[in-house]
Amino acid sequence: MNSQDYVNELFNLEGHVGIVTGASRGLGMGIAQVLTNAGATVYNLDIIERSDEKEITGNMIDIHADLTDREAVREIVERIAADEGHLDFLINNAGITYKCRAEEYPMEKYKQIQDVNLESIFELCRMCYPYLKESRYIGRIVSISSMAAYMGHSGVVPYCMTKSGVKGLTIGLVEEWKHDNILVNSVAPGWFSTKLNQEMYRKNPERHKAALAKPMLGRFGDPVEIGYMMLFLLSQGSTYLTGQDFAVDGGALSHGF
Repeated sequence: MNSQDYVNELFNLEGHVGIVTGASRGLGMGIAQVLTNAGATVYNLDIIERSDEKEITGNMIDIHADLTDREAVREIVERIAADEGHLDFLINNAGITYKCRAEEYPMEKYKQIQDVNLESIFELCRMCYPYLKESRYIGRIVSISSMAAYMGHSGVVPYCMTKSGVKGLTIGLVEEWKHDNILVNSVAPGWFSTKLNQEMYRKNPERHKAALAKPMLGRFGDPVEIGYMMLFLLSQGSTYLTGQDFAVDGGALSHGF
C-alpha cells in the first residue's frame, strides 16, 4: 500500500452512519460537510430547516427534531438504527443561549438552556448507547463544549454552566462505558465565522474587534476546521483517544499578555 492509499484508508468513513444534531447551519453544517465528503452517512437532527450556505453531498438526511421531545427523538434514533442496520457515531452539536446578567436571568430561559445544552445530550447518548456499542468501527460520541467552559463570559452564565457540564458528562461516560466499545470525547470551538456571528458583528463592530483579538492566529476559524477535528475523532487515527476535550481555538487558551 502506498502512502496516499494508507492515508485515504485511515480517514475513510464510507459505511459509517451517524447523527449530528444542529447541522442545518454554522458549525454543524461544517461538520456535516466534512463527514459526508469522507463517505459517512449523516442524519441531521435539527429544529430548523437547513440553510444553503454550504454544499452538502447526498449522504446527509435531514430530520426535523425537537431534542427536548424525548419520546419523538427516541423513535427517530430507533428508526435510523433499524433502517441502516447500525449506528456508528453521535455528534452532539446543537445548543442555544440567551444573553442576560445572572441576577436578572429568567428562570424559564435558564431551564430551557439546561434542557437543550445538557439534558438532551445525556438522553441522546443513552438512546444511542445500545447501537454504538455494537459498531464494527468502534462507537464514537463527540460533544461540542466551548471556550465558555474555560473562560468567563458576561451575560451567559447558564451557557457556561452547561458547557462545563458537557466536559463532566464526557469523562463520566468514558468511565462507565470504557469496556463497551465506545470512545467519548468533546471539542471546544474558539471563535468561528458563521452566518449568525457575521450578522452580530456587523451590528457591533467593537465586539467583532474584541473577538478577533482572542485567537493567537488573528483570524476566525472556518466551520469546516471543526469538521476536520471531528473527522479525526471518528477515524481509525484516534482509536486510543477517549475522555478528552480538544480546544480548536486558534490558540485562544494559550493567549498571554
